[in-house]
Amino acid sequence: MTRTLRLAIAIATLLLLSACRSAPSADDMPPVASGGEPADAFFANLQALCGKAFEGRIVVDDPPTPGAPFTGKALIMHVRQCERDRIAIPFHVGDDHSRTLLLTRTKSGLTLDHDRRHRDGGQDVLSMYGGHTVDRGTATRQVFPVDAQSRALFERNERSDSVSNVWTLEIEPGRVAAYERTRPGRRFRIEFDLTRPVPPPPAPWGW
Repeated sequence: MTRTLRLAIAIATLLLLSACRSAPSADDMPPVASGGEPADAFFANLQALCGKAFEGRIVVDDPPTPGAPFTGKALIMHVRQCERDRIAIPFHVGDDHSRTLLLTRTKSGLTLDHDRRHRDGGQDVLSMYGGHTVDRGTATRQVFPVDAQSRALFERNERSDSVSNVWTLEIEPGRVAAYERTRPGRRFRIEFDLTRPVPPPPAPWGW
């Protein structure tokens, strides 16, 4: 075998090995975007506020509700407890510390529950109601239609007006967060100013 032929074979072998190394395998390919990514980003946006509290105001109350418990009260959200897959956000209405929103990350999205307590820490008869996301949402907006368990709870307690509730949480990092509740013929929305943190309120009842 001539020197020239040996050199040609060596070059061809190197080119073949290089091509084999550069061909991507299934393990090398980037992951396909999953349906949970917007929910994860939304969850992270809220976690970034952990430990901070913010004052809110009612921006929509349609139709107006005379004598509503929120009217004329200081409204404070406190991102109080952040775990890997759950965030606890007490919502204080003046001296009423009975409400805590629980946002839980699941394999298919997010669940929102309303934990309602009495002053002694006991569960209210209307507690742990809410819903689970049914679409991907976005990093700044997630929607929670009422779930079957919550509808049954409302019906048992003669709250049939709530069986079609839809809750929406929104966050524009560094600017505003919002809590909204809607149903046919009714819309209620509170917005919280994220540009001005306020002193954290006391622990919510039962926590």
